Amino acid sequence: MNDTTSETPKLSWWRRLSNGLKRTSSSLGTAVADLVTKRKLDRAMLDDIEDVLLRADLGTSVAVRIADAVGTGRYDKAISADEVKDVVATEVEKVLAPVAKPLVIDAARKPFVILVVGVNGSGKTTTIGKLSQKFASEGRKVMLAAGTFRAAAIEQLKVWGERTKTPVIAGAQGSDSASLAFNALTAAREQAIDVLLIDTAGRLQNKAELMNELEKVVRVIRKVDDTAPHAVLLVLDATVGQNALSQVEAFHRTAGVTGLVMTKLDGTARGGILVALAEKFKLPVHFIGVGEGVDDLAPFTARDFARAIAGIE
Repeated sequence: MNDTTSETPKLSWWRRLSNGLKRTSSSLGTAVADLVTKRKLDRAMLDDIEDVLLRADLGTSVAVRIADAVGTGRYDKAISADEVKDVVATEVEKVLAPVAKPLVIDAARKPFVILVVGVNGSGKTTTIGKLSQKFASEGRKVMLAAGTFRAAAIEQLKVWGERTKTPVIAGAQGSDSASLAFNALTAAREQAIDVLLIDTAGRLQNKAELMNELEKVVRVIRKVDDTAPHAVLLVLDATVGQNALSQVEAFHRTAGVTGLVMTKLDGTARGGILVALAEKFKLPVHFIGVGEGVDDLAPFTARDFARAIAGIE
């Protein structure tokens, strides 16, 4: 008999995930159901299914692959919406399985330095707060560094610091983020901190001077520890859709992104963008967020996400 206690949180996360992806799955599901109830499967229907998948931002190559898989052995036959959902879930899982990787904290690197990057409003500071809570609950000593210009972001980080009993290194508003990162890493070493999370100013990927500054932060960190940063997390807002592709490209080039965190999946019908990113960049996806609560950021699992996006209960 299964141990039900270990199953309970899993179910609640699944519920939150499937609810969070409702907009994407219901727009996909409704459109597919409308298509398949009318007629037998033919080329035109497959083209329509492809269009539905493209509108969910799954990306061209994935949409084509799913449509082909739907068509295999089913021509001129009636097909149910559930059959299509099953194929969508199977094909999406194939794309996501190789990138669903946990963020591993290497205890030999002390502190383990995580640089968090992304455009304005992507949810960086909130993500850092949630991660600090997660690491602290695992018994790690955590420090936060507010390498950001915005007073509101600095305050927000301090609130998370209080909530998680985590020290926060912050300068005055507008102070140099590279020197702040340098000071934070130096302090973290002195205090035998396990994990140092460095927030950076939100920057648009097409603003050269801000991207240069991010390069400088990385250079300065390496003066203290030439192996750092040990992880560079790019926080992406799912509601930006296709724009996420150019963000990954630019931040990867500038800061050497090692993994992705996708937030606000509950705010969009285009949750498929995560699939398009996985297909194109093959970067690890560590966490996804489907809400504001501390528990709404969870490790990414390919199968759960694939089933939720396909609308399989």
